Amino acid sequence: MNLIEDIAGELCRIILPIEEEVFFGDSKSNIAVCTLSSMNLLKDISKSSIIKEVAIVGRLLSENKGIDSLVRSVTSNEKIDTIILCGKDTLGHKSGDSLLCLYKNGMDVNHMIIGSSSPHPVLTVTKNEVSKFQRQVKIINKIGETSISQLKSIIETLRQTQ
Repeated sequence: MNLIEDIAGELCRIILPIEEEVFFGDSKSNIAVCTLSSMNLLKDISKSSIIKEVAIVGRLLSENKGIDSLVRSVTSNEKIDTIILCGKDTLGHKSGDSLLCLYKNGMDVNHMIIGSSSPHPVLTVTKNEVSKFQRQVKIINKIGETSISQLKSIIETLRQTQ
């Protein structure tokens, strides 16, 4: 990142601090849920029966540091083989779209997510970490879905097919 982006990022952290929020469920589960920018959905899932069916629920707000964190978190837990991508995508950053592009296309030699339309889709993860991520998981694209009952149905279907 350049100096201006570093300063802008620091200003955002000061003016609009966003806490890291993840909730852990069943450590034996192979399913992770990413609610993108839907913070209320994240909290609702953490208080619902869904939390007992999934390993982790978290959000994804940025197309760079957020995706770096998600990739590292998922690849460090080899049990996770499915990510349900739901909630509303982050305006401007399009982190959900960038995650899907990374999953499908990978990144180039400059660590930019291939095909991403996000403003700064540059990662710090290695090509090996991305390759492992791509091999390890399947992403169920439900971007826009915010219904707890719909998510429960998706998870139930996944459980029945395992």
